[in-house]
Amino acid sequence: MAVTLRALQTVVPPTVLVQEQVRDIFAAQPGLSRLGQRLVTASFNLSGIDTRHTVIEELTLDSETSDPQFFDAATQRLLMPGTRVRNELYIEQATKLFVEAGRRALAACPGLEASDITHVVTVSCTGFYAPGPDYMLVRELGLAPSTQRYHLGFMGCYASMPALRTAKQFVEADPNAVVLVVSAELCSLHLRTSSDPDTIVASSLFSDGAAAGIVSSRPPVAGENALILDHFETVITPVGEGDMAWKIGDEGFEMILSSYVPHIIDEHIESALAPLFGRDDALTLALADGVLAEAGAATAEAGAGDSAAPHPTAPDATGQLLTATAQRSPLSTAIAHWAIHPGGRSILDKTEAKLGLSEAQLVPSRETLRTNGNMSSATILFVMKAILDGEATADGDRVCAMAFGPGLTVESSLMTVTRG
Repeated sequence: MAVTLRALQTVVPPTVLVQEQVRDIFAAQPGLSRLGQRLVTASFNLSGIDTRHTVIEELTLDSETSDPQFFDAATQRLLMPGTRVRNELYIEQATKLFVEAGRRALAACPGLEASDITHVVTVSCTGFYAPGPDYMLVRELGLAPSTQRYHLGFMGCYASMPALRTAKQFVEADPNAVVLVVSAELCSLHLRTSSDPDTIVASSLFSDGAAAGIVSSRPPVAGENALILDHFETVITPVGEGDMAWKIGDEGFEMILSSYVPHIIDEHIESALAPLFGRDDALTLALADGVLAEAGAATAEAGAGDSAAPHPTAPDATGQLLTATAQRSPLSTAIAHWAIHPGGRSILDKTEAKLGLSEAQLVPSRETLRTNGNMSSATILFVMKAILDGEATADGDRVCAMAFGPGLTVESSLMTVTRG
């Protein structure tokens, strides 16, 4: 039974932050050290971001708010509201994004009505309230009161991946299940001025957005773009617990995002992918064939390619593959599309180089980062939608998705494009 992700839709709030303008405001804040000023300039300039979006309407130079709480446009000073003020705005604005994303997904899924939804899975790490967004989706979208609801909270940037995995498991347990998955993150609520390097990096990257999709065993209609959810894997790297973290402070949530994170990903991304590829016999054998072909005709004539010789087993072939990526990278040919969470420009650079991917394969991730910034858990769904909408995407193409978060945790998935 194929379980598919259909009707991927995205939403961003209307207020646009231009990266160069935000950089200049952060660099001019009082109390910032000279080193802090240099770090702000470097972090913003090297972020790979042109624009971001925020639910905070007063975060613009032409704001005329009489009682500003986050940004005083008259003095161009960033303010420091308490966690309660930030969370109250989250309750108001996150609900709107959750509902709008869910409504768009329902409208974009042919042959499916609100009454067909059996489960709701919501994702967010930037605020809390109860009854929460899962409840609000049932009420506002007219879903059945019996709809089962699940919320994945405070997991960070990788959380949409376990949300999709959970939805797939629901459908595998009950083929009649139809699961609405919605992620909404309001990261801009927690941006702040500081000379701390981790805080500066976070302020240069994070933004707001939401995305939603529907997971079921119902096949897509003719011409509809969807993703078959093949396999999922979770890996915790041996190091990095203190390099990416998310805590609640008195003045909002405090992000720890050290400059060492790209190096951790560079060192461990291959071992994180190995168990995922080991779950897919067809892919593993195809990749193993690529590794064997790289050995050359002489080796093949000596018996490596003989039909009587045992074909590499999935684990062994995967090990050979990951060793050979620096020389040939069969990954870039066996898997057409890569949905890499754009946690930052350097993370994408490390991933592209380590796995030998082409520039074109990272365009969906880099463009998502450039136009929207890092929207935490929603971001990977934006990248997946960009791949589905791409002109070069064809029926049967394989997709590998990866997202990184606190821990340091690597969530990955193999998917297959289906055109209905």
